Amino acid sequence: MSLSSSSAASLQRMRMFDKIPSAEEFISEIEPLNVPAVFSGCIKNWKAFSQWNPSNGGLDYLQEKAGSSTVEAMLSQQAPVFYGDIRSHERVSLPFSTFIGYCKDNLCDRCDGEDSFLESKKHTPTESHTGQFEFPEQIYLAQVPILNIECTEKVQLECLREDVEMPPFLESKTISSINLWMNSAQSRSSTHYDPHHNLLCIVSGCKQVVLWPPSACPFLYPRPIYGEASNHSTLDLDEPNFCAHPRAEHSDEYSQKIILHGGDALFIPEGWYHQVDSETLTIAVNFWWRSDMMSGLSDHMDSYYLRRILRRLIDKEMNQLLHLPSLVDDKIDGNQSDQPKTRVPGGVQLRQMSVLHEMDQLAVSALQKLVSLVHERVNPNQPVNSTPANNLAVEGKDESNEIMKPDLFNLKDDPVALLLWTLQPLALRCVLLAMAHNFPRTLEALILLVLSPVGAEVLTRKFEEMDQLIGEEDRSQFYQIFYGVFDNQIAAMDALLNGKESFARQAFKNVLDQYLGVHFDGSKPLVK
Repeated sequence: MSLSSSSAASLQRMRMFDKIPSAEEFISEIEPLNVPAVFSGCIKNWKAFSQWNPSNGGLDYLQEKAGSSTVEAMLSQQAPVFYGDIRSHERVSLPFSTFIGYCKDNLCDRCDGEDSFLESKKHTPTESHTGQFEFPEQIYLAQVPILNIECTEKVQLECLREDVEMPPFLESKTISSINLWMNSAQSRSSTHYDPHHNLLCIVSGCKQVVLWPPSACPFLYPRPIYGEASNHSTLDLDEPNFCAHPRAEHSDEYSQKIILHGGDALFIPEGWYHQVDSETLTIAVNFWWRSDMMSGLSDHMDSYYLRRILRRLIDKEMNQLLHLPSLVDDKIDGNQSDQPKTRVPGGVQLRQMSVLHEMDQLAVSALQKLVSLVHERVNPNQPVNSTPANNLAVEGKDESNEIMKPDLFNLKDDPVALLLWTLQPLALRCVLLAMAHNFPRTLEALILLVLSPVGAEVLTRKFEEMDQLIGEEDRSQFYQIFYGVFDNQIAAMDALLNGKESFARQAFKNVLDQYLGVHFDGSKPLVK
């Protein structure tokens, strides 16, 4: 058994156990963490472990015990990869004895040094007149039920149940299904997650499992939530198209890899993406059961939890859109370290902040740059002098020449928002007060004409930070001066709120794309 992982997943590294935990230990210390765990030698006492191994006559044993059963198998023209999407494979029924025959033929070919599998990839599988497939290496027994409490009539290999023992730490769980996984040739299950907790047990052979935590979902480009096989990734991880899927470049940073051998078991928590590669003639059994969290969800709370989770993801995405670590050290502090964080006498200080020659040089520089940016946006062909005489007029603008607000959502694309971002809250207060006193129409143009969605989000966040640093009297006076510039104060507030909502709407669209595989077009739903 070997394990590798990246540093990005260090906080969620899978755990390794040489000793099988008790039911109490599993319930209290392992399962609640929702982190994969490997149990070495977990199933070596199974009858299946000693009797099913193809190298020790296991195929004859399975032929005799279950050969008369009919099983449903996956048939894929894209083998060795087997995709969960039903458009990419067929479900075919065949006698279990027929599949065992394919395994025996492959075992003989391996002994003879032939590699019929590679040859078979060049052809399309066809069914012969005898009901057998010409290229059986493209057949995979995936999720063949040994036990299924929800649909007992679909259980195809119940006769193998006595060879499989319930791991002691799962004895208190209500197992929903036990399934057989068996391949005659090399195979890969495409990247996906399961809606249940999963214990994957290797009876014989070897499997390599690559895992990603649920948080890596955006980097794996999930299929649309409303579509078939919505729990699968759309990526070709061997040859990813980074032009079509740029976030995929970071997928390896979140991955962990484990190689499992006969006797090992891997706990895969619900929601963890995994890609499984199986060597030739590998046999595995898995157990699925519902997590306590999902079992405890009440239907009448679904809409609430959905809204809470979406809101949390939207907030996280908004923070990601604003996250520029390289700018942290470049913020203009405006001597903020010398400014008190408690209430200070407001009137005199606010008046001083509006006088240009009494401002800090860094604040003056920021003011000049901000005024210049506003003028360049509103009057791009006119030179700018950052003096009170050079003040924009917003009133009476010809509607035919109305300035279109920039529809920007990334901080790096908007120089105005970027400048606001680099200013510390108290330095920004000083700049805005100076604008209100010396360039009132330019301030009005900034809010009503120039400020983009990301700019509105940055400015209102700075206001919130500012409110935490100054007293109630100062806050009241600041906002009176700031909004007093506008002939229509309600319009100014609406401009800021509309910008914030537009920014949040874009974050919502990103969440739909990254986590649900849905591209939002803004059309209204049909009304019943």
